[in-house]
Amino acid sequence: MRSILHSFLIPALFVWLWSTGFIGAKYGLPYAEPFTLLLIRMLLTLALLAGLAWWLRVRWPEWRSVGHLAVTGVLVHGCYLGGVYYAIQGGMPSGVVSLIVGLQPLLTGVAAVVVLREGIAARQWLGLLLGLVGVALVIAEKLGGPTSAAGSFPLWTLAWAALALVGISLGTVYQKRFGTHVELVPGTIIQYGAAAALFAVGAFGWETRAVEWHLQLQLSMAWLVLGVSIGAILLLMWLIRRGAANQVASLFYLVPPVTALQAYWAFDERLGLLAMAGGALSITGVALVVVPRKSG
Repeated sequence: MRSILHSFLIPALFVWLWSTGFIGAKYGLPYAEPFTLLLIRMLLTLALLAGLAWWLRVRWPEWRSVGHLAVTGVLVHGCYLGGVYYAIQGGMPSGVVSLIVGLQPLLTGVAAVVVLREGIAARQWLGLLLGLVGVALVIAEKLGGPTSAAGSFPLWTLAWAALALVGISLGTVYQKRFGTHVELVPGTIIQYGAAAALFAVGAFGWETRAVEWHLQLQLSMAWLVLGVSIGAILLLMWLIRRGAANQVASLFYLVPPVTALQAYWAFDERLGLLAMAGGALSITGVALVVVPRKSG
């Protein structure tokens, strides 16, 4: 039973929790603008994490580490979440957003070659090509017209999705380059705090900050804070501490199809044959990059 829990149930729960972030965003965005919604989410999460940090009596990092964590937070949480939320608010289906940002392992691999001068195998280059072709097919179908219940989406939303993809990819490489051995809770607080500062600038600089506290917003906010910002992160810590870092990396390529299924059930977002073929290509490409090759 313990083996099943470690190898299947916990990883499956992590994938599901992570994928619900896209669904929760779409539920909440009708009632608040993206940066405003994200600022509230970050502040609530920080309040809960601060209480957890006090209870655990965590050790806070030195100032140099704080700077590196802040940069990572702006990229991984600020640019990533901001890009995802604005893309969804602009009309891009949540399943398509998930597929685009799901290319993160591919872009991270390329960035690692350029920045960290790491090698990349031929199968990983093939994965990169398949991933790009797959996403191109999905986008081509959606931009071609209202071929599904979800319809097409504005071209400018691609810029926000691209920002999310670049942000989380560069943030991952930055964390690897300037990674600090900091406890998870204080490190997460610093990263979320930096992201909250970015969201505050966006909310007060470009948005009206009007919020309609509809029950749907309250429920989605509760889930985004407890289920995703805290629950998924704690599960991630649980997996990594048990030596499953490679397994966790491979789990992320399951997020787009799980998100697409939830989006179909929740919002009737549908993909045509071309888009489904593109999604399968993209997932295969990411799998080639992140799934370790068995030796022997």
